[in-house]
Formats: sequence, C-alpha cells, structure tokens
Amino acid sequence: MKKILIVDDLHPAFKAQAVALGYHVDDEPQITREQTLARIKDYDGIAVRTKFRIDAEMFAAASNLKFVARAGAGLDNIDDKVASAKNVTLLNAPEGNCDAVGEHAMGLLLSLMNNLRKADIEIRNGIWDREGNRGYELKGKKVGIVGYGFMGQSFAKKLSGFDVDVMAYDKYKTGFSDAFAREVSMEEIVKYSDVLSLHIPLTTETKQMVNDEYFFHFKKPIFFINTARGEIVNTTSVLKAIASGKILGAGLDVLQTEKFPPLAEQDWYQNLSASEKIILTPHVAGWTFDSYRKISEVLAAKLSML
Repeated sequence: MKKILIVDDLHPAFKAQAVALGYHVDDEPQITREQTLARIKDYDGIAVRTKFRIDAEMFAAASNLKFVARAGAGLDNIDDKVASAKNVTLLNAPEGNCDAVGEHAMGLLLSLMNNLRKADIEIRNGIWDREGNRGYELKGKKVGIVGYGFMGQSFAKKLSGFDVDVMAYDKYKTGFSDAFAREVSMEEIVKYSDVLSLHIPLTTETKQMVNDEYFFHFKKPIFFINTARGEIVNTTSVLKAIASGKILGAGLDVLQTEKFPPLAEQDWYQNLSASEKIILTPHVAGWTFDSYRKISEVLAAKLSML
C-alpha cells in the first residue's frame, strides 16, 4: 500500500480522500523536520504547507518519494530542480484558495481607496475628519494585474462589477484575454494603471523585482496591492514611492521578512508600521476557513491523477 506522511496542518478532507484512493496516511502535523528526515524513506508522498523546506537534504533522505503535495498555491518552499532531477511530482492547489486571495485583494483595495483603516482609528481617538478621509471611486479606473494565473483571474472576476478597465500582463502566457481582463503589454501596465496588483510566484527572476526602478516607470500615482510573495517587492522602495506620491496607498499581505521577532528587527519596519497609507495583513489572503477545506479537497483530487 502506498504511504503518505502529512507533516503540516491540513484539513481532514485530504486524509479522508487519500484513504479512499487506497493510500495509507499518517497524519502527524506536530512532527519535526528531524523526525521527518529519519522517517521519510518509508513514504511515497509527503504533504506540507509551510512548515519547512522540502530541500536537497529532504529529497536525499526520501529514497522512495514519488510526490510532494503542497497545500497551497506557491511552490517556493520546495526545491523544484532537485524534485525534477529525482522525478518527484509536485502537486499544489491554487484552485483551492484563489477566491480567498481575490476577495482579500479586493478588500485591501477598497479599504485603501476609502481610508477605512485611518478613519476608523481616528474616530476611536476622538477625531472627526471628513475632508481628510475623502476617498476615491473605483469606477472608471484602470487596474493593472501582473500575473494572470488562478489568483490574477480571481481578482479580475471580483472587479467585474465595479466598471473598471482591467488590464493583465503575464510574461509566460499569450492570448488569454477573457470577459474579465484584456491582455496588455507591461508598457501599457506602467503607462495607464491607477491600481497595480501582483499575482506572480516567487522565483529567482521575480525576487526583488519590484524596486525603485520598477516604480519609476509608472506614469500615474497608483494604489499598490501585493498578495503574492513578499520577497518579490523591496519594502524600502514602497516606502520611498509613498513618500514621493508615486504610491497613493499600499495593501501588503506579504513582506520580504515575515513573523516576529525578525520583522521588527528590519530597519524599515518602524516607517512601515507608522504609515497611514499602508494596510498590513499577516500573509492570510489565501487562508480562510473555506480555503482550508478547499485546498485539501483539490490536492486530494490530484492524487487520483498520479
């Protein structure tokens, strides 16, 4: 019987469906990396979220491994080159949390454009400032989406009722215009966008891609949303762009350094946390009660295709 080791917190639906497919499943979300290294040789598959990297050391110990099931969208915590060399199949589930990401991006954007966080804090502190919290309407704006996979498409669909012009650029796809977005060049994104939202994976190519030079090319002040990966964006560059007026507001679900205490130790953290023009959330765009279940269901369904 094929065996799967679950090393992270997955919805019970994954185990139930895997068992129904004939797998023996050991569900051990508390297992450590060291314990996993000692036992992984006995398994055909491993299921993980973000607990630790599935790297060369892990692959070397996993002599019988046939697949890695990543309960989420990104595969940046898995060494895909080693996996390919060892003919290990990588499974992920962007279909399971794309709605969550699209809705979260929408929430960040509307909050920024209408000063919801700032206004709420002020009222709680005895300040009633209507003029200082005058907002913007989305109608008639041009929204630039970079990356048109499951996440970018979901955001475009969520925007469809706001009478906006949705432009999408994807370096690795062509001919993808649909009812929700039109395919454009990156030159059009930087020339016309009123809103920029990132929906691209973290790779060696995209790491720190969004920097001073990147923002320099935008012709109009923008609202900036990042629900992708924090390391794609240079945080200091975001702060500079806000200070110069290039960015009107930023919604950041992800940061290049995450979790405390490391986050508080960054030299840009105090300016980031003090800015009224930034809304921060702790990498939860794709992590809802609903997506927790849907990710596991999607991932388990893909086992049947192996």
